[in-house]
Amino acid sequence: MSGTIRVLIADDQRVVREGLALLLGLLPGIEVVGAAADGEAALDLVAECRPDVVLMDLRMPRCDGVEATRRLRERDDPANVIALTTYADDRSVVEALRAGARGYLTKDAGADEIRRAIEAVVRGEAAIDPAVQHHLVDLIASGTLPEESPARSALPDGLTPREAEVLSLIAAGLSNGEIARRLTVSEATVKSHVNHLFSKTGVRDRAQAVTYAYRHDLAPAP
Repeated sequence: MSGTIRVLIADDQRVVREGLALLLGLLPGIEVVGAAADGEAALDLVAECRPDVVLMDLRMPRCDGVEATRRLRERDDPANVIALTTYADDRSVVEALRAGARGYLTKDAGADEIRRAIEAVVRGEAAIDPAVQHHLVDLIASGTLPEESPARSALPDGLTPREAEVLSLIAAGLSNGEIARRLTVSEATVKSHVNHLFSKTGVRDRAQAVTYAYRHDLAPAP
């Protein structure tokens, strides 16, 4: 492949982040442009660093890898996501792929396998661990794919859990700055959530958002 592939690492374990950065830094044609300790930080760094590929852990604080992947896919020019995780259970695999991940590897993958996966998703292909892929085919053939978790599927108009949380805080009367401090994220991230939830729900301003929150039982309890 021509050109350098820009990669961002998202994992809450420092030893994993540093180990992956060291490993990938030795591979020709790959540049590590950033590392994040959780999903929220990953979203901010993607906007700042513009990576081609994000290696995304699934279990992280503040915003997990599935939610971060889903929010990345909503952007105009999303990075390709490869889930790189310890977990290979049915629900983890299916939720990551439903969220928009283009690849799925377990953390026992070697350097060559990670490199091939990165190059594949940049070409527009899928890259799924062979053992996971075989099991996924069996699930599809048997019709036993896990359904979307209730926490993600019960929200109206396709709202994500974080967007619903932001909506609840709007209904509580908090400004974007106050919400950012409450959630320990940047104000730009909150503004992005607000824009997304306004678009999804069809509301035009915060007053309508408050009405929507109460109508759909998403407002905080009095």
